[in-house]
Amino acid sequence: HVQLVESGGGLVQPGGSLRLSCAASGTIESINVMGWYRQAPGKQRELVAAINGVGTTKVVDSVKGRFTISRDNTKNSVALQMNSLKPEDTAVYYCNFRPGWAWSPGRSDSWGQGTQVTVSS
Repeated sequence: HVQLVESGGGLVQPGGSLRLSCAASGTIESINVMGWYRQAPGKQRELVAAINGVGTTKVVDSVKGRFTISRDNTKNSVALQMNSLKPEDTAVYYCNFRPGWAWSPGRSDSWGQGTQVTVSS
C-alpha cells in the first residue's frame, strides 16, 4: 500500500498561481503513474494531469497551457504547478498513485487525502 501526503492548496485570486506537491511512501512499484485529480462540489472527480516514469504526460484540455505536472523519481514525488488560475479551477485536488502504465483509474490506485484549492476574488 502506498501513502500519499499532499501540500500546497489554498485560496488565490483569479490569475494567480499555486503549486501542489505530493510525496509517496510505502511499497512503491518502480513502474507507476502519478497524477492529480480534482472534484468540485456536485461534480464527478476528474483527471487534471498525470505523468508516468519516463515523463510522458496526460493533461485535461481545460488546463493545458496553464498547469504543468512534474515528478521526481528519486523522491517518489509529483508536483502540479498551476498558473493563470480561474474560479472554475476551484475544487478539492487529490494526488493519485497507480502501479503500472495505465492512464485510467484502477483497483490498485492509492489516493491522497485531498487539498482544497479555491480561486476567488
